[in-house]
Amino acid sequence: MGIQHPKYTVAVVQAAPVWLELDGSVDKAVALIEEAGRKGASLIAFPETFIPGYPWHIWLDSPAWSIGRGFVSRCFDNSLTYDSPQAARLMAAAKAASITVVMGLSERAGGSLYIAQWIIGADGETIARRRKLRPTHCERTVYGEGDGSDLAVHAVSGLGRIGAMCCWEHLQPLSKYAMYAQDEQVHIAAWPSFSVYDPFAPALGWEVNNAASRIYAVEGSCFVLAPCATVSQAMIDELCDSPNKHGLLHAGGGYAVIYGPDGAPLGERLAPDQEGLICAEIDLSVIAVAKSVADPAGHYSRPDVTRLLFNGKPARRVEPFDASAAVAAEHPALSEAVNA
Repeated sequence: MGIQHPKYTVAVVQAAPVWLELDGSVDKAVALIEEAGRKGASLIAFPETFIPGYPWHIWLDSPAWSIGRGFVSRCFDNSLTYDSPQAARLMAAAKAASITVVMGLSERAGGSLYIAQWIIGADGETIARRRKLRPTHCERTVYGEGDGSDLAVHAVSGLGRIGAMCCWEHLQPLSKYAMYAQDEQVHIAAWPSFSVYDPFAPALGWEVNNAASRIYAVEGSCFVLAPCATVSQAMIDELCDSPNKHGLLHAGGGYAVIYGPDGAPLGERLAPDQEGLICAEIDLSVIAVAKSVADPAGHYSRPDVTRLLFNGKPARRVEPFDASAAVAAEHPALSEAVNA
């Protein structure tokens, strides 16, 4: 008997958060997890920073305006910490529905925020937590950075090898290659919404970024689950306080999709302003066919010509320092005299 390849149903979320409201966004996430469980899904993927919502205010006006309107403090106060009651609710929901959850969230740690993804197993236990390696453009006014340990693929029982990245991490060739090289089989490509600066900034639009997800599937010979949030009218009412801002952000922008290893779209897509789940059955056995043609980190690579230098170690912000040990190492004679 040969290898038994997993075959199961996946779900991707296309929905608006309850913007900058932690408990409301968690309530909505739990409801979507329960719905996916009822539909027989074994894996559900959420958009970037679904909890408590993407900080669209940073694209609309100055930092002073964002602070004055209270958006900065609300974003911080309503971001998720992993030791919180709200986090416990998400873990309990995953366990109750017996479904693996890949949650997109704004993570609060100390005085900093991070664009994060949290993989919760079907038993409610944490499989992995990652942070976006480098926030994009003006996101850097809100969020800190991840490190090499955040480019990781995780073996999940019954589901295969799962990895995740956010938004324009999918435009970073070396980061993508680091994931491909770890034999990724199912990739979650989380996006916030394709509704800002539309239609005069194609690079931020759905066609370009759906293409990035699709190319990832073909390059990596893997399934790509690309959840995407929508912008609700309630968000527009709160964010757009001038005609100019209405020209910069609009409701909708949802273009969630699932791609197979050959780049074929899977499941029925939703209208850009429609909320719901896109579900599809995936069969990991087809990955072998795709990789037989072009395995990017295997037989289709040329390491004698190009290779990736990858530091996968966690970055430590604080290093413990023993002054006496340092003196002893650099000046052993002095240390002996002091201790005599």
